[in-house]
Amino acid sequence: MKSVFFISLTILVVGCNQPGTREQELQNKIDSLQQQLSETYKPGLGEFMSGIQTHHAKLWFAGINQNWPLADFEVNEIKESVEDIQKFCSDRPEVKSIGMISPAIDSVSNAIQQKNLQLFTNNFTILTNTCNSCHKATEHAFNVVTIPAGPPVTNQDFKPAK
Repeated sequence: MKSVFFISLTILVVGCNQPGTREQELQNKIDSLQQQLSETYKPGLGEFMSGIQTHHAKLWFAGINQNWPLADFEVNEIKESVEDIQKFCSDRPEVKSIGMISPAIDSVSNAIQQKNLQLFTNNFTILTNTCNSCHKATEHAFNVVTIPAGPPVTNQDFKPAK
């Protein structure tokens, strides 16, 4: 009986003393995944800002047409984009200033909830000016945002559905 115990113990000890094969396999998998992750596409700040620009314009036309559900959708798309910028572009120094836009977005959202065209128009102007203030603060003053003069797309009706 003692010999079976010692043989079993010896096999166990020898098996456990293999030079880290399981640990090495796991480390290799981790290294491979880290390499894949480092090569995964991540939108840049410019891509996010271009998306915000489109939503900004669509928000304007939805609001002035009093299509409040569409306006609400567009303002929330802007909020999500800002959150994504903070998440995916945190290495950019400009991102430290992007929080300055949140009160203006909240004011536009509030006007939409109230379905108040005058308040919407005033708060949208403040939002637009805040975008420009952020651009100035981050040395991007060359990128001037305006209240849209024409719809960003021609294949969307901004009037409320009947």
